[in-house]
Amino acid sequence: MKPTILLLPLTTLSALTSASPAAYGICQAGCSALVIACYSGAGFTFGTVTAGAAIPAAIVACNSAFGTCQAACAAVMIAPTP
Repeated sequence: MKPTILLLPLTTLSALTSASPAAYGICQAGCSALVIACYSGAGFTFGTVTAGAAIPAAIVACNSAFGTCQAACAAVMIAPTP
């Protein structure tokens, strides 16, 4: 068997890499900035609102957007990038 035949699959796989932990951290920081701005816009401070039946709808929307952003960061970290 020729060595070049064995190297072809390895070089093909090495072209696909996942996002770096630094990119994931940047994404997480962006999500945090988003949720802090959202809470501030609603007149609250992030981290001070406890869960319960009396949560304003704006805070529920902020939390939902934060969760969606966090999920997107996780997908970016896992997905291969060419």
